Amino acid sequence: MTRTVLIADDDASLRLLVSTTLADDSLELLEAPDGQQALALARQRRPDLILLDVSMPGLTGLEVCRALKANLPTARVPVVMLTAQGQDSDRERGLAAGAAAYLTKPFSPLQLLHLVEGLLKAERLSNPE
Repeated sequence: MTRTVLIADDDASLRLLVSTTLADDSLELLEAPDGQQALALARQRRPDLILLDVSMPGLTGLEVCRALKANLPTARVPVVMLTAQGQDSDRERGLAAGAAAYLTKPFSPLQLLHLVEGLLKAERLSNPE
């Protein structure tokens, strides 16, 4: 079964790094360069997992996360905040917005891969199709 992951970051090189790290036949990877496109894609495609940068033009990742959690069709989609903002208060804001996890840049690609695999497995178990 193919799972869908949305990668939203205004840094094209980071989107490339994440998509290369996650590249697998079992994953369909979607990309958005800003918060507005991320929100639109998430509502349209309803991915199984969303990776969101906090600082993006238009809508921030926190605003996108809050909007997704307030919308019934996307409320249960796990969101991982990927950001350079690593203070405890930043992490608390991300988790308060509804993020399932908060990963600070720079991060290990292996750490990202394990996190994504774990969240997709948990999501699959809680939402069997």
